[in-house]
Amino acid sequence: MRRRQLLQVLKESKEPISGSQFAEMFDVSRQVIVHDIALLRAEGHAIDATTRGYRMTSGPIGVRDVFAVRHTPSETQIELMTLVDLGIVVKEVVVDHPVYGELRGGLELHSRRDVDLFLDRLREHGGLLLSVLTGGAHVHTVEAPDAPTLAAGRQALAELGILDEAEDRG
Repeated sequence: MRRRQLLQVLKESKEPISGSQFAEMFDVSRQVIVHDIALLRAEGHAIDATTRGYRMTSGPIGVRDVFAVRHTPSETQIELMTLVDLGIVVKEVVVDHPVYGELRGGLELHSRRDVDLFLDRLREHGGLLLSVLTGGAHVHTVEAPDAPTLAAGRQALAELGILDEAEDRG
């Protein structure tokens, strides 16, 4: 019953809802919510875990690609702002760790506000960027309305000197 209610709330919400908000809403622990989300995903429900909470996965807004980049943590803001300013959604970050293998983090960054909130949460919680584990090398899955927009994003990152052209697949 709770999982069905949780799913209904997700379907009706326009904004992500945090695990803590769900826990309070249903008077359970956050870990119970994490478990519920995992079970709903296993049933085939498309639920994203973003930096601001859970939300139903929206379909691609046009075209999807992968950008391989390498930069210092201090260049993260300019990288992300450049992409969202062009109308590119930064869906996730992926690093290839030598011990743990592929590590992914859901981002769902659509706007400057999303980038600011992500970076604020990172600072607030003393978090590290996944790319710190790999010397700055990482990959972003991105979506854009069309191929020319993706090309503009790739070009902008190249001009900033952060597109890892040796690794980039595009």
